[in-house]
Amino acid sequence: MSMGALDDPSMPACAPGHDHGAHDDGTRGPSLDTGSADRAPRARATALPVLRNRRVTLRQLRAADADALLAHVSPPDVLRHIAPAPTTMEGMKRFIRWTHAQHRRRSHIAFGVVPAGQSHAVGILQCWPVELDWSTAEWGFIVGQPYWGTGLFDSSARLMLDFAFGTMGVRRLEARSADANGRGNGALRKLGAVREGMLRSAFRQGTVVRDHVMWSILSNEWQAEAHESAC
Repeated sequence: MSMGALDDPSMPACAPGHDHGAHDDGTRGPSLDTGSADRAPRARATALPVLRNRRVTLRQLRAADADALLAHVSPPDVLRHIAPAPTTMEGMKRFIRWTHAQHRRRSHIAFGVVPAGQSHAVGILQCWPVELDWSTAEWGFIVGQPYWGTGLFDSSARLMLDFAFGTMGVRRLEARSADANGRGNGALRKLGAVREGMLRSAFRQGTVVRDHVMWSILSNEWQAEAHESAC
């Protein structure tokens, strides 16, 4: 998951810009295309909803999540495939405030991942527009290492994808994952994402430059899968 726009010092760490975390994403800044007047965003002016199933709750990030999030995004194994994450409580709180401001501007949404029976977020799911009307969007995600392989990410991702395609009107959802991030690429494949190609030298981490894999999920594909699962 993208943990910072490395070329923009004014953007808090964790903002969309490069590569995303424990499971991974791909991240690119929001489109500068202003679009046309009849392509207004849908369903993003209201408060971020609470999404829930038996395994997890997705909700807006809170300042009280900063301590738990800092602990879950700081281990070396989590940082292996991401741009730098916040290293202080104030840095994480600043990122959380930034997500609230961006949501009010209709340019970004961020859900805290709260396991059933817990009260604080242990991961983040983010989504932002590539097209102004959100018909094409990109997403990223990170989940703390203790929850890898537990099914928490899959349950969380399916909630957010239902929301993106069903409520927000997204038609194409993109993700980028470092080519070396086997766990992240596997998680995207399991969700039904289609690998579209390789973006050469698309991610820089210190002095190391890596390729990105581009993945996509289309709304009609996601809805078809949901229908098959219900049958």
